[in-house]
Amino acid sequence: MRAAVLSDRSVRLVLQPRSGRRVPLPPSVDFHRPGPTGGPGRDARPWSDGGEFQDERAGGCRVTGPLDGVVVVEFGGEGPGPHAAMQLADLGATVTRIDRPGPAGFPDSPDHLLRGRHRILTADLKDPADLASVRELLAGADVLIDVFRPGVLERLGLGPDDLHPRLVYARMTGWGQTGPWAKVAGHDINFLSVTGALHAIGTAEAPVPPLNLLGDYGGGSAYLVGGVLAALYRRERTGVGGVVDVAILDGVLNLMQIIWQARAAGTWSDERADNLLDGGAPFYRCYECADGRHVALGSLEPRFFALAAAGLGLDPVWVERQYDRRYWPELARRIAGAFAGRTRDEWAAHFAGTDACVTPVLAPSEAAGHPQVAARELLVPVPGGRDGAVAAAPAPRMSLRD
Repeated sequence: MRAAVLSDRSVRLVLQPRSGRRVPLPPSVDFHRPGPTGGPGRDARPWSDGGEFQDERAGGCRVTGPLDGVVVVEFGGEGPGPHAAMQLADLGATVTRIDRPGPAGFPDSPDHLLRGRHRILTADLKDPADLASVRELLAGADVLIDVFRPGVLERLGLGPDDLHPRLVYARMTGWGQTGPWAKVAGHDINFLSVTGALHAIGTAEAPVPPLNLLGDYGGGSAYLVGGVLAALYRRERTGVGGVVDVAILDGVLNLMQIIWQARAAGTWSDERADNLLDGGAPFYRCYECADGRHVALGSLEPRFFALAAAGLGLDPVWVERQYDRRYWPELARRIAGAFAGRTRDEWAAHFAGTDACVTPVLAPSEAAGHPQVAARELLVPVPGGRDGAVAAAPAPRMSLRD
């Protein structure tokens, strides 16, 4: 039997010593000049305080964790599948990714940052020898992540009924396993467009795609990880696994529950930029500053808006009128005029540490320079990457008792 070939794209594990040293943050932070290792006040210490194995993706995250001993096999794909596998690996699972031969799905795919501690195999599922090797690998797995269109793995003899009964079979699709669109191609923007989510995001003139964070990751991988964890917990009590059917379409519609509730209450309009949380409210939107950059104003509560209004030099009467929609156009003009008088970083410094809910809109390249991001060491250097290359450290943080 010819075994599947271990790819040279595997991420190496490196052992780093325990380090209790913390570098204090500087008294001020320049968003435009992150430190040499990804952020001000950072050193090269591992992400965790433990002395366990560290991986290169996150500059050192613990391999042992609550899912230590759980074996995950991920069929290679783009977006939510790799992201879910990364999260499971961050929780301690051992992940093996099976890629098909040939290049990635699209040019310049960034998913190498999502692979974490994965062992990466290349296997041609149309080759009987490779297929037999994959079946053998799955015999020892706890979780399978299926990213194919419905029916593909069944035709290969790798469906849920073909594998061992303790396996948690996690299926990740865009449209779902059933329905007239189940086998139709699509991407994040397509799934968002038919749920109503895309219509609700953007300016009054046009919708704006929210990257692939809302669909692929919010409505996809987050639900996949939650379903897998629930199925593993149930298996501890019953001894059997099951199928977790996750579709981005389902997840996004579920994430929109606040909109469905608002519509039922008669407080949501289909007019974009006309509602409380879609930019319609002048106290919950972004404003341009004197330097062309922007700040985010999110003072929904009157007590917070009172602080923002005072900081902007507005008459206190506007706090009383905050939720009176008749005054929203004029209030928006006054807030815009105030923010236009200073640069973004000047406003950031002006409101820093207050409850006014005013924050700078930072570019990704600036995020590592934010004092809260730096203090929590949330962006860590990528060894071997270009200068300044960083990746997100594992989340959530967990302190586990022995």
